[in-house]
Amino acid sequence: MTIDWDRRTCARRGHATYAPDEAPLRERLRAETRLGEAWRCLRCGDFVLGDPHGSGPAEDAPLVPRGKVLRDLFILRFLAVERAVRGVFIVLVAAAVWKFSNSKDAVRRLFDENLKVVRPVFRHFHYDLDHSPVVGSIQKTFGYKHSTLVLVAALLLAYALIELVEAGGLWYAKRWAEYLTVVATAAFLPLEIYELTERISWLKIATLVLNVLAVVYIALAKRLFGLRGGRAAFEEERHSASLLEVETSAGVPA
Repeated sequence: MTIDWDRRTCARRGHATYAPDEAPLRERLRAETRLGEAWRCLRCGDFVLGDPHGSGPAEDAPLVPRGKVLRDLFILRFLAVERAVRGVFIVLVAAAVWKFSNSKDAVRRLFDENLKVVRPVFRHFHYDLDHSPVVGSIQKTFGYKHSTLVLVAALLLAYALIELVEAGGLWYAKRWAEYLTVVATAAFLPLEIYELTERISWLKIATLVLNVLAVVYIALAKRLFGLRGGRAAFEEERHSASLLEVETSAGVPA
């Protein structure tokens, strides 16, 4: 099934109409009906009853994303939401590490007391908690210095900040955010691959695949680093997809 991104967006956000000052172009975007004047939507191309949302020279008309450009914007916003959720989660983890660093001894005593309580239960099911990898990893963290835990919390907070900045920039389709996302995501790919060599999980695999696809897609679709013609070709593609640009070109004699 093919998704009509233009009409889908218009149904959710409303149409975008504009009355250009240039008479020939104005007439191609305007129609008279029994119910009154109608203007062609710059996004979906349908005629909409009522006054236009804006007017002025054609060169001052808003560049309304449509077609492939609109689909790309939807994908960028999906990635923005994913980055935002991840950023908030990492902030919570950083806060937990910071709190743990200031009350490590109390947490250790509570953990040891609870471990004594549940140890007989697990032993009944022939599971030795004293040799559990999970318990061992938790006990290992109690040996970390306060300064080490503070450093970990700070690094996590810095990583979360990068994710949240990416999310905001991608939501508004900022080109600098696309570069930041590609560079930052690619920089962490070796670490994600290394983690898979330590322990494989479906979550790690899914995260790695999503990040690889995000890097490849953004770099190619947005023509970053000079790929596929670079910024000039990207801007030309954006403008060529604009309905107003199409109508303007149609009025130029061959």
